[in-house]
Amino acid sequence: MSTYLVCSTPAHGHVTPLLAVAAHLIAAGHRVVFLTSERYGDRVRAVGAEFAPLPAAADVDLDSVDAFPGRAGLTGPAALRFDMINLFLRPGPAQLDALQALIAKEKPAAVLVEPLFVGAALLVELPRAERPPVVALGIFPLGVKSRDTAPFGLGITPMRGVVGRARNALLGVFAERVVFGPVTKEADAIARRVLGRPLSRFFLDWHSGADALVQFTVAGFEYPRTDLSSTVRFVGPLPAAPSGVDVPEWWDDLADASAVVHVTQGTVANADYGQLIAPTIAGLAASDVLVVVSTGGRPLTDLPHPLPANVRAATYLPYDALLPQVDVYVTNGGYGGVQQALGHGIPVVVAGRTEDKVEVSARIGWRGVGVDLKTNQPSPAQVSTAVRRILAEAPYRDAARALAEEIAAAPGLAGLDAVLAELAGPTPIRPLTGHPVA
Repeated sequence: MSTYLVCSTPAHGHVTPLLAVAAHLIAAGHRVVFLTSERYGDRVRAVGAEFAPLPAAADVDLDSVDAFPGRAGLTGPAALRFDMINLFLRPGPAQLDALQALIAKEKPAAVLVEPLFVGAALLVELPRAERPPVVALGIFPLGVKSRDTAPFGLGITPMRGVVGRARNALLGVFAERVVFGPVTKEADAIARRVLGRPLSRFFLDWHSGADALVQFTVAGFEYPRTDLSSTVRFVGPLPAAPSGVDVPEWWDDLADASAVVHVTQGTVANADYGQLIAPTIAGLAASDVLVVVSTGGRPLTDLPHPLPANVRAATYLPYDALLPQVDVYVTNGGYGGVQQALGHGIPVVVAGRTEDKVEVSARIGWRGVGVDLKTNQPSPAQVSTAVRRILAEAPYRDAARALAEEIAAAPGLAGLDAVLAELAGPTPIRPLTGHPVA
């Protein structure tokens, strides 16, 4: 049995996938100490992990960012810079203090951390002899820098050849010095105070310096990179947790539908149905498809009423039973939900431009597994047109099924086990065949 330290910034979309990792390690007989906010303490204990609270200076409520002083009214790059500095970077030193205290106490075999836990960005700057192995867990699209890709966060798909690499280099300079210029200065100032020197790499690319980066997707859903490090491992999506949700009373209607379109805004970005759920309902109201809505826990009474005759809704749905019956998945681009849909070979209509969703959306369009609407709030006509295209054009379904076959062949969390076993051995992480190349 080994002890592992799992660390997450205090946000639902960060903590939830890491809880799945923790549960897996515990089921394999390991001991897990989970560092995050007290708000998630009960959920951590529920999977059998030992809870370690973040100190107050690092316990930022990322699920309520609009309430953060100075955040109201900011949009676009200004909001992004504010979030990076105040919500992620500045808690970093306190995160590092908590990490080092737990490392000294627990002597973990490895530290497992999601990419926006900045304390780990500081930790990997220390000599390897002074810290345990650090494993970054890729719960968002792969963001490591590459000559073959545009900077992460812009939602720009690859361009081949010399022209493409020149474009990427220019965009990289623009992103680091202009878009993220103030953020880079703040990151280096924090590193100087804590470590006595600036960061050795762009702060959003810190996980390139991790001992391993386990990416929870398959190579086929990532951009080709000829310079991808051998420390990056594609293991496939995290398995969906058992829902424990009963089927609704209308469930038998699925079997009689000519086609089933499922729409959801997930469990976090679902405060405004006007972004995606309402346009989907309106756009498909006159069609012969069955529209299945999941509100992600919000009351059904908040949906537009009366609902059209071809719409069925529930607060939560048993995805393991639902997805095999779905023909098109309409989403705002949550990474985990998209991976689940693609694992069932379902083409996707995506409308997401915030956070990592812009990168998820770009990959869907690039890979040909669906339609990227390139907006946060599509019109009913845009959704309807995209759904009709996917239902009528076989290449979308073919591409999604091919990706589903690749996902089915992936090792999943057994791939993480293999990485941890390698890190515990006498040799460093070995190259893995099958990395995507240009």
